[in-house]
Amino acid sequence: MGKTPLEASLDLLLDEDFNVGMVRFAMCEEDVELVLSHPAVMIGSDAGARATYGVLAEGKPHPRSYGTFPRVLEKYVRERRVLTLEQAVYKMTGLPAARWGLWNRGLIRPGFKADLVLFDPTTVHETATFANPHSYPQGIPYVVVNGQLVVDAGEHTGMAPGEVLVAASR
Repeated sequence: MGKTPLEASLDLLLDEDFNVGMVRFAMCEEDVELVLSHPAVMIGSDAGARATYGVLAEGKPHPRSYGTFPRVLEKYVRERRVLTLEQAVYKMTGLPAARWGLWNRGLIRPGFKADLVLFDPTTVHETATFANPHSYPQGIPYVVVNGQLVVDAGEHTGMAPGEVLVAASR
């Protein structure tokens, strides 16, 4: 840019109306595997809602916005065997639901909300990259939210039965 780092940073902030993100590479694989394997660790994402179309496709998010959970299933379950499939699914569902006091979610039980992701553990694969972050994963043909089919054979049905969840006070 031909500017000092300070000038370039300030100009970027002004040009982007102070809406600037960044990607850092600060964790080594050994640490990720150690943390993932601890029984109290849950798997989640801080990414907002995304889509490959419309306003949710704006910007250039971190690829994990689309690939956090497929990456765990592909890399840390199937390839590296850091977790069993059952451990990974529980760390993504039942454990966070219990920790946040969402007592009717996270498990498959009578009376619970039917939030289900049907995936093929042998083919689930994250496809989002830093160059092309708006890319849905492979191997996840069906998603059910609150008992309604939202993804059918890999295609969005147009249904949006989700709701804002409020954690129970702790």
